[in-house]
Amino acid sequence: MELFVRKIFKKSKEYILLFILLIISLIILTQSTRPEIKKIRRYAFASFAVWADLFNSTFSSENTELNKLQIENAKLMLQVNKLREYAFENYELKSLLKFKAKSDYNLIPTTIIAKNISKSQGVYIINIGSKDSVRKSMPILNESGLVGIVIETSENYSLVKSIESSTLKISANIPRSNVYGIISWSGDMLVMHNVPTTADINKGDRVVTSVLSTIFPPSIPIGLVVERRSNISGLLSDIFVQPFANVNSAKNVFVLASVKSSQIDSLELNLLSQ
Repeated sequence: MELFVRKIFKKSKEYILLFILLIISLIILTQSTRPEIKKIRRYAFASFAVWADLFNSTFSSENTELNKLQIENAKLMLQVNKLREYAFENYELKSLLKFKAKSDYNLIPTTIIAKNISKSQGVYIINIGSKDSVRKSMPILNESGLVGIVIETSENYSLVKSIESSTLKISANIPRSNVYGIISWSGDMLVMHNVPTTADINKGDRVVTSVLSTIFPPSIPIGLVVERRSNISGLLSDIFVQPFANVNSAKNVFVLASVKSSQIDSLELNLLSQ
């Protein structure tokens, strides 16, 4: 085995070195938000994505049947969560009938081909792009819940900012008590800051994307409340949330295709770049 690895390294050392240099360059580029750097980053990430995709396809093969099951599970997850939302709002049958008409989610299956390009920013690459109808600001999820959002696209690849990025702010809702807030990554968990201490929030409460968000469609599962900490004044609390989706182990994910106006997209992307 060791001899085999040495042979591979000897034959491919120039390509491996180029691959490493591309990673380092992309890490540096993802730290900047300057417009001229963004243009360079777009070309750099496209080049890196091609290499990552080739490397990924060499060492792994897709299981078609497994992908079909995963996309069905993801659709069921969204539908079940939407049913929960309707249960909180209205127990009448007509609410369920309205839901049925809205339950056809357009999920585009894809694979994460590179992770931790910028660990501090939680930026990943997926192997579909604009030619697959992927656009900036489309949500990324798996069968468990929200994974992230598309922030950059090329023809064949897309750059994704995960929920484990401290710069991604998500408008969230706790349906049981109808509490709204902004949730973001704290380093080891998601946190909803500055929630009134009087709010009815319990450990185990579900947290989903909010109807107030223009970035994410409502009712995508985010996670469960695991802890509540009051600040010094005792008037406000921080709500700690464990994500449903394990971003670190996620590989096969889905782009949730959504149609919104270009004006909203422009506002959203300005927010994401801050």
